[in-house]
Amino acid sequence: MAMDTLDYAAVVGFAGLVIATRFLEGVIVAAALGGFVLSLSLWRLHAGRPWEALGWLVWVGTAVILALGPAGRPVLLVAFIGSMLLGVGLLFGGRMDLLPDIWTLE
Repeated sequence: MAMDTLDYAAVVGFAGLVIATRFLEGVIVAAALGGFVLSLSLWRLHAGRPWEALGWLVWVGTAVILALGPAGRPVLLVAFIGSMLLGVGLLFGGRMDLLPDIWTLE
C-alpha cells in the first residue's frame, strides 16, 4: 500500500485547508474541501481505481454536510460520521484489494 503522487497531493492539500481554517470562514473552507475532494475523486477514477474514486466522492458529501453545520443537529451528525466511515472503508478497501475488481473486463 505505497503512496503515489495523488496521495502526496491529498496530504498537502488537506494541510493547506487546515491552515486556511485559521483565516477563512468555515463555509468557504468546506466548499474548497468539497471541490478539492471532487478533483481527487476524478483523478482516481481516471487512474483506474473506481473504489477509491467512490470513497473520495462520498467525502464530497461529507464536505457538504460539514458546510450545513452538523453541530446541534443529531441527524446531520450521524450522516457526517457515517459518510466519513463509508469513505474510509471504500478508500482502504480499494487500496488493499478487499473489494472486487470492477474496472477490468475478463
